[in-house]
Amino acid sequence: MTTEDSRYEAVRSRDARFDGVFFLGVRTTGIYCRPSCPAVTPKRENVRYFPTAAAAQGAGFRACRRCRPDAVPGSAEWNVRADLVGRAMRMISDGVVDREGVTGLADRLGYSTRQVQRQLTAELGAGPVALARAQRAHTARVLLQTTALPVTEIAFAAGFASVRQFNDTVREVYDRTPSALRAASARGGHGPAGRPEARQDEVGGVPLRLAYRGPYATGQVFGFLARRAVPGVEEVTGEPGGRTYRRTLRLPHGTGIAEVDECPARSGSGWLACRLRLGDLRDLTTAVQRVRRLFDLDADPYAVAESLGADPALGPLLADTPGLRSPGAADPHELAVRAVLGQQISVGAARTLTGTLVAAHGKPLPAPDGALTHLFPEPDVLAGAGLGELGMPDSRRRTIRTVAAALADGEVTLDAGADRDEAEQALLRLPGIGPWTAGYTRMRALGDPDVFLPGDAGVRHGLARVGADAGRSAHWRPWRSYALHHLWHAASGPAPTAPAPPTTASTPTPTSTSTTTSTPTSTSAPSRSTR
Repeated sequence: MTTEDSRYEAVRSRDARFDGVFFLGVRTTGIYCRPSCPAVTPKRENVRYFPTAAAAQGAGFRACRRCRPDAVPGSAEWNVRADLVGRAMRMISDGVVDREGVTGLADRLGYSTRQVQRQLTAELGAGPVALARAQRAHTARVLLQTTALPVTEIAFAAGFASVRQFNDTVREVYDRTPSALRAASARGGHGPAGRPEARQDEVGGVPLRLAYRGPYATGQVFGFLARRAVPGVEEVTGEPGGRTYRRTLRLPHGTGIAEVDECPARSGSGWLACRLRLGDLRDLTTAVQRVRRLFDLDADPYAVAESLGADPALGPLLADTPGLRSPGAADPHELAVRAVLGQQISVGAARTLTGTLVAAHGKPLPAPDGALTHLFPEPDVLAGAGLGELGMPDSRRRTIRTVAAALADGEVTLDAGADRDEAEQALLRLPGIGPWTAGYTRMRALGDPDVFLPGDAGVRHGLARVGADAGRSAHWRPWRSYALHHLWHAASGPAPTAPAPPTTASTPTPTSTSTTTSTPTSTSAPSRSTR
């Protein structure tokens, strides 16, 4: 989307594929929208384009009340990019600026505050403060429209420093006072239930619609998570097609429980229903982003399909299972430990073993919530644990303690803005960590879309099913993680028979102008039957 011609064509055709990729501001109305807004298409000469909602707000535009441009899927570019801007955007989404300020963001990135400000402003039209402010405004709107919390409590829960700052921002972004915004939602039948003084726990948590750009292979994603659900920390209830995934969350200000409902696959844009019950509502933004990463909701399936669908080996797989995602992790430290526990054993055995670890060393919830009883053990707890209850060889238990100690003291960094190359190399330097474990952690804990695991047994079986070899993976960049999931899916099901879809789309397709760094694909990785 590098030309104004292609952007305006997306706006004119109301193409939802570009929601979140760019925003348009209409000079005559002072309103900014998503490309798919159902309002009358503005004249081309009256349109300005912005890479972020924060940039549009900074230019004086207010959010459209019809299309809610602040609630679109996030740009997939931030998942792909491994540079400073991409890392900064992932960290801002995780709430780092709200908690630690711009100085904390810069320290985590290893740059000066001036350099971070300069690069973000030059490329995105807004600095870290403006980007975080736009996110806080969205959080405030969600709380105003889905809970009955007092407005003053919402101001601080959304991350604002004062009620005055909260009021001014809401009026500027939405052209309404907070009370008017809540009243309008209630008149539309979408307001919070219960009395004005009701609290979050009385209305079943904060209900959310987590947007994605479709299609979305819900059955496969929920199945992937269900097979790996760790007892005590995760559970999946219901039958396929109507399942609910639930898990505990450790968050900066407290704990929480997330519930996400499966729904039938739909064409075009859609959403997953989610409920968050939080010990501290200041954690709402962080919790939302971690659930989004777990379900890979900011992916761009159109770009993936355009790249991989043209391959004769993968094309039929993408046609059989459109919208297959590469699930991430709600807690990257947890994922790293689980990767070590799962080395060279089956998915079921790894699940049981991890449940034993949780029962022995996890922090119990104040009260069980269904099958959810614990938070996953923190790294510093595991670093000093004997782990005798696991019944594992001494070498494997030492590896778990070593990884946990490296995470606890910062030798290995897996936060939202971590440098993926540095994190992988730091893992590989630890005794007992090989290419499979480091690569799997990079793919899921760091959300890297370009990881391939040639030593994985499931991958080899999938390659054999489609008549390809590992050398072909070089042509699948920068979406090798998605190719990996399609191969795993092919290895566990019937051979695909559908032909590769034709690439004759009449509308522009989102593409990324940058590439990620490469992932080592050493064939010395151990054979694996589990993912």
